[in-house]
Amino acid sequence: MKTLRFISAQALVSDAQIAQRSIVYVAQDLYPLLFKASYLLEQAAVVHDLVEKWPLAEFSIGKLLGKTVDCEEDLCNRTCQVCLQACVMGLKDYVLNSSVTYSKRLRVVDLTGLNDTEFQACDCRKALGRWGRTELMARTCFDLLVEIQNRKLDALVSDISIEVLMSVFVTQRSYEVVVQALLLRVQCPLKIRCVEFRADSLALKKFFYIIKLVKPEALQKLELVHNIRLEMEHFEFLLSQVPLPLLRSLTLPARTFDVHRMTQEDEPLLVTIGERLSEMKFLTELNLAFSTLTGRIRKILSPLRTPLRALDVSSCCLNHADMAYLANSLHAEHLEALDLSGHSVADLFPSTFFKLLGRASRTLRRLTLEECNIGDEHINMMMLAVAPCKKLTEFRFLGNPLTSRSLCRLFEVFTELPMLCKVEFPVPKDCYPATFIYPLTDENLVKYDRERFEEIRHELMVILLQANRNDIAVSTPLFGSFDSNVQETSNELSVVMLQSFTDAISNFLAALKKVD
Repeated sequence: MKTLRFISAQALVSDAQIAQRSIVYVAQDLYPLLFKASYLLEQAAVVHDLVEKWPLAEFSIGKLLGKTVDCEEDLCNRTCQVCLQACVMGLKDYVLNSSVTYSKRLRVVDLTGLNDTEFQACDCRKALGRWGRTELMARTCFDLLVEIQNRKLDALVSDISIEVLMSVFVTQRSYEVVVQALLLRVQCPLKIRCVEFRADSLALKKFFYIIKLVKPEALQKLELVHNIRLEMEHFEFLLSQVPLPLLRSLTLPARTFDVHRMTQEDEPLLVTIGERLSEMKFLTELNLAFSTLTGRIRKILSPLRTPLRALDVSSCCLNHADMAYLANSLHAEHLEALDLSGHSVADLFPSTFFKLLGRASRTLRRLTLEECNIGDEHINMMMLAVAPCKKLTEFRFLGNPLTSRSLCRLFEVFTELPMLCKVEFPVPKDCYPATFIYPLTDENLVKYDRERFEEIRHELMVILLQANRNDIAVSTPLFGSFDSNVQETSNELSVVMLQSFTDAISNFLAALKKVD
């Protein structure tokens, strides 16, 4: 719903030339209204001029684009490339150009409120993701300093100091320009302050260098993913040398922990890591996917002082002792997001899995059980386990060998979950040849009867519609959920993976020559 004020603002900004001429006559408190209207209509020139002349002390893109009294539509999912580039260029010109309207009061620019999604609703249909926003802001800071020096504006901008809060995403390709911007932060009027930090495809030496530049004591979220070869001893070194007192969320790369490589001498190191993590008073989210933690989950989680609200232990080779600990731990009663993918939870740990979901049922919002070997024989237990989770909003269970009959029974349960809005379900087992074995290979995954699948999907949708639950969005992404970060850096990731494969072959051939 839009108020008359917002409709009037849209009418004004719909003609960019008139709007640009009128901005100087607009009251300060109308700038946020005009900004959202301009962003909605993708009027990049007006967006730029509004930011260039911004009269307020704060510019928070999440608050500006989110639900407001004048316009309930939330635009935070629109990472429109045209508008975001206009914002950043407007910010640069705010520093460079004198204002004839108001004195320059801007002190904080918060760019952290955006959500990267698969499809863009804006006309340009082009998104500027987290990696792109990081690179753009870093280059802008450097270009701004160069222009200040070329135009000899040092004295005019000396009193301008603007904190730019960002979710920074760095890869090998953007490393140099981001480091450059961080090193020049003292001299630049636009000072990047990292609230969240994601590193992908970086050598450890470069990661340890840049993490100290981002002022880790202010970090709330740290993600180390994919081609960061962090092992247990490196992680302990990170925790001992880099202060992370405000950290709320931590994601570690695959194989950070590997109990198969551990010796008796490594056990104290694991205890030390648990103690270091316990010093993070605000840590509530821990993602340990694809680490081998068999029999060791207690040593990492039990020292934590704050109960976890999100835990990802997918493909961590958990055993009975690990599941028993999770089911009986204090964390279970506070979990809002849980990922147990890659474990045969219903087959190997039926009682502890059932207990874990039962204890988490009052808080659990997102549950992921992909490739857990959940079959028709487990459907009664699954229905009983999921039914009490009344706060569940998302449920993903791709890759499980369930037939259409079992899916129909599960969907009946979904209709009774009042907050459920997103379900990712597998292609039913009866759509594949009987000779196929689970887990399916990528090659076999796409070899299903599409006509039969559409019939079953229609049956499932009828179940939802008859229960007036058309608010539940259902999908079957064969190769997993959309990841905006991977999508944005897929080309670079492919190059790194190819290089890693080439290096592995070279090392193998070298070893063969030594044998000869």
